[in-house]
Amino acid sequence: MKLMEEEEKKITEEEEEQVWWSWGAGTEGQLGTGRFQDEHLPQLLPSLSSSGPISLLSCGGAHVIALTTSGKVLTWGRGTSGQLGHGDLVNSLQPKPLEVFKSTVVTHVSAGWNHSGFVSDTGCLFTCGDGSFGQLGHCDYKSHSFPVKVSYFASKHVEQIACGMRHSLVLLKGHSRDQVYGFGSGKRGQLGICKDKIGSINVPQVTLGLGHVKITSICANGDHSAALSADGNLYIWGRGFSGTSNDYYPQCLTSSLSFTQAALGWNHALGLTGDGEVHMLGGDRHGELSKSQKMTPVKHLSEGSKEAIMEKIPGIDMIKVLEIAAGAEHSALITENGLTMTWGWGEHGQLGLGNTSDQSNPQMVRLGHICTNRHTTFKVYCGSGFTFAVRKDRLPSRT
Repeated sequence: MKLMEEEEKKITEEEEEQVWWSWGAGTEGQLGTGRFQDEHLPQLLPSLSSSGPISLLSCGGAHVIALTTSGKVLTWGRGTSGQLGHGDLVNSLQPKPLEVFKSTVVTHVSAGWNHSGFVSDTGCLFTCGDGSFGQLGHCDYKSHSFPVKVSYFASKHVEQIACGMRHSLVLLKGHSRDQVYGFGSGKRGQLGICKDKIGSINVPQVTLGLGHVKITSICANGDHSAALSADGNLYIWGRGFSGTSNDYYPQCLTSSLSFTQAALGWNHALGLTGDGEVHMLGGDRHGELSKSQKMTPVKHLSEGSKEAIMEKIPGIDMIKVLEIAAGAEHSALITENGLTMTWGWGEHGQLGLGNTSDQSNPQMVRLGHICTNRHTTFKVYCGSGFTFAVRKDRLPSRT
């Protein structure tokens, strides 16, 4: 039985070919190009394309974590806090396998500003990197250059980890209550563990106000946190958007929209609906939100929900969007036709347009592809000032 499963897995992996590109900030090796330099145009990454099918990529402050379909992990980029997990404090120009997980199947990963999180198929959580704010969850403020198991969750089954700038979120599997935990910096309310301002917490604490809903995914970036529920509601907490006050526990965005994906930047949030429409909250500093758009002010309600309208992104009317991603202050999306589009802050070339200009509206990135094959899919991922994109070609099944 085991041999049969391994053979089926091998066939599945061989049926998918991937082509990867990266661009933007690269001075710490985070682009995986083998060079310590920024790139203003998309660069092909043969080394990543040949490393086997990748199911998930997570881009942090200046490092990247890749998870293969077989549950193996590769890391590269900035490693000065031990966030790459290789036991040293050096940068890596190329994707490097994480040997500590050689005998472990990893199912989820997340890259924060200077720390990393890994979840195994048995529900164990491992973290490494900067721990000076308690964001590793080890009940101290120590940093680690190797992934260390978080003992607090030893009797629980972790499903997802989301790493922000100085904080982390955890989603447990199969729990109707006490399902989301936060630890690390809570100065802006990003942990969601109390209704008042706090400092740092090095022991995981239950995030308040989510016990009555089923959460399916979590995300964190900067000093923000967010969660999506099974019924399509978006909950946000942490630093206030567009100059509004901080939220110290989750607030539900009251809206008629049903969201399937969410992404967070440092000053903006994106939401993707089931109809393929992209909506945004906040983010008018570098054009993440169109300068012509006017945001509806956020109002706090007595019952703990938030009345806010996430405005639809301009310039892409009648275009269905399948994927979204957010960096520090730039954004990206994939259309149903396989087009990659970016907008926002462009100082490091992270928009992939061949220049360092900011863009208020989505612009097409030329990767030389148009999706005309129903067996071809695309995804995009954003780090703080850089971007990755992948084309996945599903090959005919072997008989």
